[in-house]
Amino acid sequence: MAHRTILTERQRATLFDLPTSEAALLHHYTLADDDIEHVRLRRRSQNRLGFALQLCAFRHPGRLLTAGEVIPEKAIRFIAAQLGMQAVELEGYAVREETRRDHLIELRAIYGYKMFTGRGARDLKVWLETEAEVARSNEELARRFVTECRRSQTILPGVSVIERLCADALVAAERRMETRIADRLDAPMRGRLDALLSEDVDDRVSRFVWLRQFEVGKNSADANRLLDRLEFLQGLGLATAALDGVPPHRITRLRRQGERYFSDDLRDISSDRRWAIMTVCAVEWQAAIADAVIETHDRIVGKTWRDAKRLCDVQITGAKAALQDTLRSFSGLGAALLEAHGDGAPLESAVTTACGWRDLEGLVATAMQLTSTMAANPLAHVAQGYHRFRRYAPRMLRALDIRPCTHEGGQKRPHFRVVRFELT
Repeated sequence: MAHRTILTERQRATLFDLPTSEAALLHHYTLADDDIEHVRLRRRSQNRLGFALQLCAFRHPGRLLTAGEVIPEKAIRFIAAQLGMQAVELEGYAVREETRRDHLIELRAIYGYKMFTGRGARDLKVWLETEAEVARSNEELARRFVTECRRSQTILPGVSVIERLCADALVAAERRMETRIADRLDAPMRGRLDALLSEDVDDRVSRFVWLRQFEVGKNSADANRLLDRLEFLQGLGLATAALDGVPPHRITRLRRQGERYFSDDLRDISSDRRWAIMTVCAVEWQAAIADAVIETHDRIVGKTWRDAKRLCDVQITGAKAALQDTLRSFSGLGAALLEAHGDGAPLESAVTTACGWRDLEGLVATAMQLTSTMAANPLAHVAQGYHRFRRYAPRMLRALDIRPCTHEGGQKRPHFRVVRFELT
């Protein structure tokens, strides 16, 4: 039986301490008219105030008051004010243990509260087992249990009992999840998973450790290394259905364990736990590596674009001198033509004097070439990066499960435009 402290002191205080804030007191400790009538049936003032205080403690946080417990002054004053009493009148309450026990019996009879025993306790334990599968933390499970006890008017057991119940439920839920995943694997699949621990890669690390050693790359060699791992995982034939019904946070936890364990560590744990961890890792890593392949491809595309743009910038920079010379020549020719026009002289003579017809033909040809250079588009140079893509892109397109996405109206349209542009 698992027995450990699962709550911090602050978490315990949040769940089990009596309220002291004004808002909480108004919400939980406001007495109704029939409550006050039941309270006034007690003979002594300290018993009336003590009876009301225990009633409020049943309602929130939902537990018994313990012998010798220090009651917050604010809570006593708030309850006493509703009864027209003073907080000091609580002194001497339940000096006799019988008084406390009698009040407990009466409160249960009047309001329907029940102890955490018998069938009610068994039902709550079954409920707790189910909740443990979806609870994200120890504190969350304990909080849900306390809330359910309040809802069912079950008086909370001791804090240590609640912690033990929650710890047991969490451990049992983890084991059930592991068994559930392992039971979905046939014998050949289990054998392939176990082989990941015994097979070495390059005589350095096990296949399992090799598979988890991946990160986003920046070139075609990195892309191919990622694709090696992706294709290997795809070759295992492990369907994602093996994780159906397993909450995401438990998948994340099993994956983290797999990324922390080495092969020897995995061999030392139980079979169901080992297979569950390795199944989660294989499925999760396959998706993560596919994402890494796409991001690596994006980086290669970005580098190709930057290289193409740099080529354009170099060409433009190299053409600046020729552009200036050409503009000066055309400026001189234009001035000569305007002067001849103003004087009524023949324009042909102006052309001959300024540069000559043969040089003019050269200027026009140079201007046309410079126009093309200055208007150059990096897309014209992207094709020079083709050698990068051809080293991995065919493998990438075969390995990735690319499907059309659904747009508004239910129409499906594949997102292949960018990929097609990059490969042509």
